[in-house]
Amino acid sequence: MLTQTTSRVLEPSDLDAALAVLDREPVANAFVTSRVQIAGLDPWRLGGEMWGWYEDGVLTSLCYAGANLVPICAGPRAVRAFADRARRAGRRCSSIVGPSGPTSDLWRLLEPQWGPARDVRRHQPLMVTDRLPAGVTPDPYVRRVRKDEMETIMPACVAMFTEEVGVSPLAGDGGLLYQARVAELVGSGRAFARFDADGKVVFKAEIGAATDRACQIQGVWVAPEYRGTGMAAPGMAAVLRYALADVAPVVSLYVNDFNTPARRAYQKVGFREVGAFMSVLF
Repeated sequence: MLTQTTSRVLEPSDLDAALAVLDREPVANAFVTSRVQIAGLDPWRLGGEMWGWYEDGVLTSLCYAGANLVPICAGPRAVRAFADRARRAGRRCSSIVGPSGPTSDLWRLLEPQWGPARDVRRHQPLMVTDRLPAGVTPDPYVRRVRKDEMETIMPACVAMFTEEVGVSPLAGDGGLLYQARVAELVGSGRAFARFDADGKVVFKAEIGAATDRACQIQGVWVAPEYRGTGMAAPGMAAVLRYALADVAPVVSLYVNDFNTPARRAYQKVGFREVGAFMSVLF
């Protein structure tokens, strides 16, 4: 029994306590919750360690330390403990991402050793909705991507990722991990697209993280030649219809604050801001 204030790497036996922390903020924590529900807390299956912060023997905060470093329900003392652990371990992540308050505090403590970052996005509105929009008709041509369409969808996925993150997902391992992730989303029926008459992708989006309480739309992309034509809102309405019917009762996403057209499209479909994320990209 841990009676003092301390942090440690969680073990598979800590699963119920970790899920209880994650369940306190089901929308903001959807990404990590979905991974933990599938993989548990074993680092090999989870793809990273889960750090826990204890107040008087009770687990109150988490930090996922994998490809991303993600503080979860973390107050100032927990953030300091996670920063100390991260400094000792050295940077292994490609980004720090999470609710803007604790993520900003974490980055302030890590920047002297880990900086400079390639990009810091301090305010990324977190948006949610739990219903279909009244004034936007879902695009009837947006549908699930089939498994035999992987080669068709991949260029659009790579283009979206490169535009959004600033580096190609094909760098490093030649794209093996990224292709596997796209294949996983296609295989699970959570990748959606509209194709033109020539079979080219003109709109696409995925439902990435998914739990029984919330899911997160990601990878929204419109082909450059179709931007400004009003395709995004009906496309999003179509994906939203699938998400609410088949995945979860609440749908979320987060968006760069400088992406005015995207924010306008999401608001048109009924998404409202409920908080903000922050991302530090290396």
